[in-house]
Amino acid sequence: MTDAPPVDRRMLEALVCPLTEGPLHYDAERAELHSKGARLAFPIRDGIPIMLVSEARSLD
Repeated sequence: MTDAPPVDRRMLEALVCPLTEGPLHYDAERAELHSKGARLAFPIRDGIPIMLVSEARSLD
């Protein structure tokens, strides 16, 4: 996603999974934050992480 706004790395380091409270891993190519514990990917839209389980996609 070359047109995506930059994401603040310090903000990403402070975020945790809303389900497991575990760490998130940034996938810059897909503009997502991955929670391995919850097996969910949270989207980043316009530089803003959407940390709602209802908006996350399942990681298979």
